[in-house]
Amino acid sequence: MPSMLDAVVVGAGPNGLTAAVELARRGFAVEVFEAGPAVGGGARTEELTLPGFRHDPCSAVHPLAIGSPAFEEMPLARHGLEWLQPRLALAHPFPDGSAAVLAGSVGETAMSLGPEDAGAYRRLLAPYLGHWDTLARDFLRTPWDGLPRDPYRWARFGLDAIQPATLLSRRFRGEKARGMLAGLAAHAIAPTSGLATGGIALLFALAAHEKGWPVPRGGSQAISDALASYLRELGGTIRTGTEVRRLDELPPARAYVFDTSPAALARIAGLGRAYRDYRYGASCFKIDYALSGPVPWTAEEARRAGTVHIGPTAGEIDAALHAAVEGRDPSVPFLITAQPSLVDPTRAPEGKHVFWVYGHVPAGWEGDATEVIERQLERFAPGFRDVVLARAVAGPPGIAERNANYVDGDIACGAFAGLQTVIRPKLARVPYATAHPAVFLCSSATPPGPGVHGMSGHHAAKAVWRRLRESGPSSGRRR
Repeated sequence: MPSMLDAVVVGAGPNGLTAAVELARRGFAVEVFEAGPAVGGGARTEELTLPGFRHDPCSAVHPLAIGSPAFEEMPLARHGLEWLQPRLALAHPFPDGSAAVLAGSVGETAMSLGPEDAGAYRRLLAPYLGHWDTLARDFLRTPWDGLPRDPYRWARFGLDAIQPATLLSRRFRGEKARGMLAGLAAHAIAPTSGLATGGIALLFALAAHEKGWPVPRGGSQAISDALASYLRELGGTIRTGTEVRRLDELPPARAYVFDTSPAALARIAGLGRAYRDYRYGASCFKIDYALSGPVPWTAEEARRAGTVHIGPTAGEIDAALHAAVEGRDPSVPFLITAQPSLVDPTRAPEGKHVFWVYGHVPAGWEGDATEVIERQLERFAPGFRDVVLARAVAGPPGIAERNANYVDGDIACGAFAGLQTVIRPKLARVPYATAHPAVFLCSSATPPGPGVHGMSGHHAAKAVWRRLRESGPSSGRRR
């Protein structure tokens, strides 16, 4: 039996597992090494507060996963992945008790923005509705995949997507539309005046209408578990609880694929200062709550939404993002919250709920934002503290400890700013390749960037199998 593997993958997050699956599907012998006790990376579920309350330490809601071209080609449902859709994808409440919403229906969404902006919203989305699959494949493709399937629509979407959210918002008159757009753009963890933040907002809005913003039954761990199960079915193996410090600690292989930060890759593979110019961004302060009942939102729409954004205005949201990026303490944070137990009763004991919240803070910040976060929640859900049974808090150091890819608590694994918005981790014909011919990077530090969609792993696997194909036949080894 050959003694050399075709590929070793370091890191069992969604991208690492996707890369391993893509290689195993093509007959390559693959083994995955994970430092943690279980697979998952940014898609895990754990009891962080009280027994029976199952929380997602990292990602929770997955519009990009359900719409991922990579995941759609895999039989993940057969391996236990089930999507649950809330009645509303998103609510964006305002102090007067009203709310803008993202619903499956474009009409319902448009009406929630008010008569002054309903038509503008419909016009913004109209060219792209019904074309998610083509747009997703065109925009998540690599340069070697050839021409876009729909060049006209690809170009039109690109002209909208490259705009800052502040420019895109000029199409609207009222604060509801502008506030909701800013909240969507804020998922980039960058000021809304930044390049392509409008594209982030447009992407999430289109996803809500085309695919929804679902949660996996049982928590985000279900995504990772399904990928791992499929990999094992294909003959791949996974070793957990195995931290890799040097390349020579790994078994002999024709290729090594890293689902890590660029800094960790350079350290482990001995690449020196190869990624010295790569920048990490602002961080988050995360709280997971065990609640005695649902969040007492003033806005009725928020009680039906899987995700609730707390801003509320575009100005407040942008100010909060600027504070985080510029290194200032949060005072009035913008909050992204999720309520998975509204649609998944397996996440908490009967009648009780889990609640997922984060706000933006400077990278490496060591303060405690619990008070300012809960003060902001009380503005829109008076009596919130009365339903809190327990909380698990993680600032930037804790977030980095949970996931080593989140350097200084940067959950995007790299700043969404300047040229790094579109060029990650560095300018290169094949951004997944490195100076070492057998070493590749597949984390969200590579295109198309952050989010649980597996596309970075998918594209890195393409680069790997092209290299392996050039170097000769598969070892055929299976463990």
